Amino acid sequence: MPPIDRSDRSTARAEHSLLAELQPVVESNLHRHLGVAREWFPHEYIPWSRGRNFDGRLGGEPWAPSEATLPDVARTSLVVNLLTEDNLPGYHFAVAEFGKDGAWGTWVDRWTAEEARHGTALRDYLLVTRAVDPKALERARMVHMSAGYDRPDGFSALHAIAYAAFQELATRISHRNTGQVSADPDCDALLARIAADENLHMVFYRNLVDAAFELAPDTALRVVRDVVMGFEMPGSTIKDFRRKSAEIAIAGIYDLRLHHDSVLMPILRTLRVFERGGIGPDGEAAREGLAAFMGQLDKKATSFTDRREGIRAARAQRQAATV
Repeated sequence: MPPIDRSDRSTARAEHSLLAELQPVVESNLHRHLGVAREWFPHEYIPWSRGRNFDGRLGGEPWAPSEATLPDVARTSLVVNLLTEDNLPGYHFAVAEFGKDGAWGTWVDRWTAEEARHGTALRDYLLVTRAVDPKALERARMVHMSAGYDRPDGFSALHAIAYAAFQELATRISHRNTGQVSADPDCDALLARIAADENLHMVFYRNLVDAAFELAPDTALRVVRDVVMGFEMPGSTIKDFRRKSAEIAIAGIYDLRLHHDSVLMPILRTLRVFERGGIGPDGEAAREGLAAFMGQLDKKATSFTDRREGIRAARAQRQAATV
């Protein structure tokens, strides 16, 4: 996400103070989340019987490429999703800096615990099924985590909340679609379970943004505009992320069409971003900019979908020619 303009210091202070005003909403949504979140255990989703030792010292065999039986794109998506989860300490630090007192602090710790469970489950699945080279996976983890995570300049507490709402929904869709293309019932069941968590996280953050609109509609509109127009997944610093994202998009796991139709628009509609009244001049300017951006994104999504169909058709022709 590009740096956010904070030339008006009073605006920045107002956005930061919103978190304090949102504490009662944080508390009520924390209780709601704890009431609906279902306890689950990663070990119950891992096909342990498929595993064996890697090291000859332990009577095992080193990993071989022939053991990677998942579709290439499913494996790529799983690794990207896992590396993103691995960087959780950086994300925790970024949001915890806004405060650890009261309900917000309780939520940050709970959210971190639930997200850490996702990383545990994904790594266990990949290693037990020998779906990836374990040494390459560990090296990628070390590189990605060593780079850390820095939130964008001017990223206020409300920016973090709004970003999380969109990001959690995007992650839910990516997990769910990855499971479906894996052609492995065990993988599909695990990712469906993780996706259910991500959806609850999205609802929590989205509800906070909705409450922010009631407290400070112009500020909330500016924040949503900033986040939508500069949106990047947290794993964007992963090595070869652009190439991997292109593979994932061509497979239909996560692409511009899904980003526009299934992530941005549903949340914007729920927040009534384009219908709300009582918006001042600054908010209206932000809304106009957001509407123009969404229109452009819609056109880009259509263009990408058309290009992808051409790519798929060309691949099908090449495969038919080799038969």
